[in-house]
Amino acid sequence: MNLTDPIQRVLSRRAFLTRSTTGLGGMALASLLNPDRAGATTTTAGSHGALPGVHWTPRARRVIYLFQSGAPSHLDLFDPKPRLREMTGQELPPSVRQGQRITGMTAGQAVLRCVGSAYDFQRYGRSGIELSSLLPHTGSVVDEMTLIRSLFTDPINHDPAVTFFTTGSQQPGRPTLGAWLAYGLGSENENLPAFVVLVSGSGGQSLQARYWGNGFLPGNFQGVQLRSQGDPVLYVSNPPGMSGTARRELLDAMQDLNRRQLGALADPAIATHIENYELAFRMQTSVPELMDISREPKEVLEMYGAEPGKASFANNCLLARRLAERGVRFIQLCHRDWDHHGGLPEGIKAQTRNTDRGSAALIRDLKLRGLLDDTLVIWGGEFGRTAYSQGEITKTSFGRDHHPRCYSLWMAGGGVKAGQVVGATDDFGYNITDSPISVHDLNATILHLMGIEHTRFTYRFEGRDFRLTDVHGEVARQILA
Repeated sequence: MNLTDPIQRVLSRRAFLTRSTTGLGGMALASLLNPDRAGATTTTAGSHGALPGVHWTPRARRVIYLFQSGAPSHLDLFDPKPRLREMTGQELPPSVRQGQRITGMTAGQAVLRCVGSAYDFQRYGRSGIELSSLLPHTGSVVDEMTLIRSLFTDPINHDPAVTFFTTGSQQPGRPTLGAWLAYGLGSENENLPAFVVLVSGSGGQSLQARYWGNGFLPGNFQGVQLRSQGDPVLYVSNPPGMSGTARRELLDAMQDLNRRQLGALADPAIATHIENYELAFRMQTSVPELMDISREPKEVLEMYGAEPGKASFANNCLLARRLAERGVRFIQLCHRDWDHHGGLPEGIKAQTRNTDRGSAALIRDLKLRGLLDDTLVIWGGEFGRTAYSQGEITKTSFGRDHHPRCYSLWMAGGGVKAGQVVGATDDFGYNITDSPISVHDLNATILHLMGIEHTRFTYRFEGRDFRLTDVHGEVARQILA
């Protein structure tokens, strides 16, 4: 070919590939910025995601996950054990433990002594479900929930347990449940992220940003943390002295450079940056109004125990309802300081005082607004606590170690059967005796309620199709309404 000929130069293979790359980049950008006109498919719920459609009619359109970091004791909140209480101070029978592994924090104890709850249990609601007397507000909405007493997990320490619970793997690097749903279903509000995170509490285990990370999915599917004080989202506000008009002009100039680079390289990460910058600009208007809970009626604030201008679990529960109203797909509340290796009676009393009222108010408020039927609410931690005490037992103090063999979690709304208990444990709350449900089963069930068949929801990465439930998981149909 004579490359000095201008016609042949234009028609050369190298020229064709260079020009077509720019065109493909432009098409990718168009589909990201305006999916409707680019012919992107939509889910039946009317939001934009990777799935061309859900696999069946969903029972839930959104999830609010009230994650209790540090692992609250099922034995002191949800699973009454009179015999354990009677045997306080006596050695846990070897036939119960069966040589199962324990952590290094109690492995050196000469005797593993049983310890019952320091608080009484009572029956609540028409269903008569037994809960701790520390949970009167939760008890008032117990007829709306399924209480699972037979959940189990694999990891025995916090970080791998939280990682496993949220991603289906103990190894970091995979997408979290919220990221999977944001990727598959998208958001119903173009001015807010599909996946939002709210954090409360202090002390205890640290919260890693990867607990709401996107893993190998594109970066725009990671959870966006909203803060109760200062800027709701870091770096979203205009810098001092910069007007909204100037910020828009700066963004337009930067986006033009990004589009040129996208056209030249066709790198999906650049398309993600473009989309994130545009969302951040739109959030400058939507987020301040969202976070201003002072606009709520006085009776609503009192129902939650919320106080405008402060950071608390109660405030975050109210914000979760506001996010649900605005079409956010996955809302994750993370509340810290449930890791009671010592001082459990006072520690758990303090944490229930922080969380009980807001959790119940969220259920009640969603129901009053007609949102509970299609909002799935989940409350629980990463594993349970031991029937034996860590350290000495006194009248006012004892501790409990980590226990992955069984623990409790509750779910409400969004297609969950109301007013029932699923599963059972032995007299010591140590082993499951009925209806075991794994973390993979739980995640498969959540996806099912959102209209997704978990075995058909995959993402190809490094030559392999990955899914949230890995190669495991069965839908726990006894939970479904």
